[in-house]
Amino acid sequence: MQSTAQKAALPVITLAALGVVFGDIGTSPLYALRQCFLTAHLAITEASVLGILSLIFWCIMLTISFKYVTIIMRADNNGEGGIMSLLALNLRTTRIADNKKIYLIALGFIGASLFFGDGIITPAISVLSAIEGLSIATPMFNQWLMPLAIGILTGLFIIQRHGTATMGKFFGPLTLAWFLSIGAVGIWSIIQTPFVLTMISPHWAFNFVVHQPYVAFLTMGAVILTMTGGEALYADMGHFGRLPIRLAWFIIVLPCLLLNYAGQGALLLRNPDAIANPFYMLVPGWALYPMIGLATAAAVIASQAVITGVFSMTNQAIQLRYLPRLTVHHTSDVEQGQIYLPFINWVLFISVIILILLFENSANLASAYGVAVTMTMLCGTILIAFLAYGFWRWPVWKVLLFAVPFLLIDLVFVASTSLKIIAGGWVPILIGAAVYTILMTWKAGREILLARLEKDALPIDLFIKSIGMSAETQFVPGAAVFLTGTPNIVPHAMLHNIKHNKVLHELNIMVTVNTRDIPYVTQEDRSKIEKLDNRFYRISLYYGFKDQPNIPEALEQAYQELGFEFDMMQMSFFISRDRLIHTVGDGLSPWREKLFISMQRNTSPVSDFYQIPPNRVVELGSQIEI
Repeated sequence: MQSTAQKAALPVITLAALGVVFGDIGTSPLYALRQCFLTAHLAITEASVLGILSLIFWCIMLTISFKYVTIIMRADNNGEGGIMSLLALNLRTTRIADNKKIYLIALGFIGASLFFGDGIITPAISVLSAIEGLSIATPMFNQWLMPLAIGILTGLFIIQRHGTATMGKFFGPLTLAWFLSIGAVGIWSIIQTPFVLTMISPHWAFNFVVHQPYVAFLTMGAVILTMTGGEALYADMGHFGRLPIRLAWFIIVLPCLLLNYAGQGALLLRNPDAIANPFYMLVPGWALYPMIGLATAAAVIASQAVITGVFSMTNQAIQLRYLPRLTVHHTSDVEQGQIYLPFINWVLFISVIILILLFENSANLASAYGVAVTMTMLCGTILIAFLAYGFWRWPVWKVLLFAVPFLLIDLVFVASTSLKIIAGGWVPILIGAAVYTILMTWKAGREILLARLEKDALPIDLFIKSIGMSAETQFVPGAAVFLTGTPNIVPHAMLHNIKHNKVLHELNIMVTVNTRDIPYVTQEDRSKIEKLDNRFYRISLYYGFKDQPNIPEALEQAYQELGFEFDMMQMSFFISRDRLIHTVGDGLSPWREKLFISMQRNTSPVSDFYQIPPNRVVELGSQIEI
């Protein structure tokens, strides 16, 4: 049972979850319903309005409420969610052969790559659609919409390096005000046309699909816009927990979204000309400017949530060795998850600005939006089906009963949004393909590199034995720490130290950093120490994929276990700086080899990534042909 303190904190956590988790899906009413009619050039009739509203209602209920909130959120990796966590869980199962798991890795990489594409479009479409309400207020703002959007987003990306702790305090209350406002204007419109509530009857959706199958198919590519951000419910589970997200969804978000969509539909039944911008035309004149301000704030919050999500996923991929090391800044001394990646931040910023200049308005951007989302949802459905079979040990019939209907729904969405590829959907696919290529190239390149190192190297036990038998080796005071990814062989840096300096230290510690498939590793399980000889020790350090490695801190703990005195000023960290050389032969294709070598050369310094004082680091280089 929950403690009194946990129950008291639940409303606070639920409010905080509102501000982070639901920003993207919460800003969908700004453009989604309008796009449903524009996509298929559909006339405003009772059948079309109620048919589309019924489709929206049942898609949200089935995909978000049932698939994500009820089923997928059960797949928590020690409390963490997201496609990387889902992939890590799948890789643990013994029910699927190891040689088949490469396909699961590929699926996970595709989903993660497309998330990057989605992360670039969300800020652009959210902010643009929010400030387009100004053109409803007065046409004089038309020429200023793009500059305003670019200005707002520029400010947002600039402040990323300062962290979002201060802004985060306002996210929850602002988002709550947003949902209550859109729900209220929806109710006011429904009161005027209560017939619109019959949209919950599936017969409207059924008749719409049966009588206009091609139009309904086209429309599904826009209906998906009402669910963008649904995957964030699962991805952000680690920050808030399953219960607060579920409570926020069922008590606040879901009712307010459905009320607003129903209100917009009621407005269209009364006034078909409102299709120009049904969201803002729903708002009373006196409340238009406050609603524009609130919508802009909600759009910024949605953008912030996606940017933070991209940072988090990139960092997880780095820790899992699926991406090269990048510079990671911690923006909070209290909150572990608040990080800033300068390179990713500015790549996102430049991409978002290019998108705004290229597409100019939210209607055009909506043509590009949804392709990445549907493919990510499809990857998620397949991965959760394999998880249910391999990890939860569901019988095959039960897996099929769950998976087949949702696979069919996802395939319809993918097929419908694929028609958008020429109109702009190629953008997130191109971005996703580039990220996927980088992920797979880095993974394959590292495997080849480690295999080459192990093939050409000297086993550590033979090396220690030969050192003990040799009278020529000189030992100097102090401790030498050698960082190595191959703990059973002699680190290159150690061999070069003997070759060039003719000495070894009195204490030689080989450190290997391992990332486990869980979010966090406790301090008790941080290190495993092996004594190889009086002068040689092997220490394996273990971190979760959301931990931030700190080697000096971990070594201090290991020294205490060994009973040694820890003095950083008496330690030298030796790091191999391998220079990779492209050669013709087996392995990666030539262009992928060159890409891998380029990434290897541009990784951030090991000392920065593992928080080692730079003045204690000695780098010794070697050449490796791959």
